[in-house]
Amino acid sequence: MDDIELGIPSGIVDSLPPDSEDTKRDMEQAVGGWERELNAALNSEEPASAVVDHIEQFESRWEAYDEYVVELRAWGQSPIYAMAWRDLHAAVIAQIYDHEDLDERINRERNARIVDDGIRPG
Repeated sequence: MDDIELGIPSGIVDSLPPDSEDTKRDMEQAVGGWERELNAALNSEEPASAVVDHIEQFESRWEAYDEYVVELRAWGQSPIYAMAWRDLHAAVIAQIYDHEDLDERINRERNARIVDDGIRPG
């Protein structure tokens, strides 16, 4: 299977204030690290399981940033950075699902985990 190549959608970068070079650099470093971790996961003994573990981490972070958006708005603060990081996590998840045949493997693994947890679909 080919390596995963992740990127930062231009819409996320464009949504940041003009003086956000540090944030852009942090996002680039984060995406580079995630890409290395995911490619290592693809070469592991159980690639689907390892990739799903990463997706679950991204989903957890996405939810945390989404909560920050609400909290920042409640305090009258700008949520732009929390929104950008939230959207970046969602974009990375979408890019993982778009990679070759990972979509099917991920869905199978997630369904297997549901069954292993004792929850049976309707």
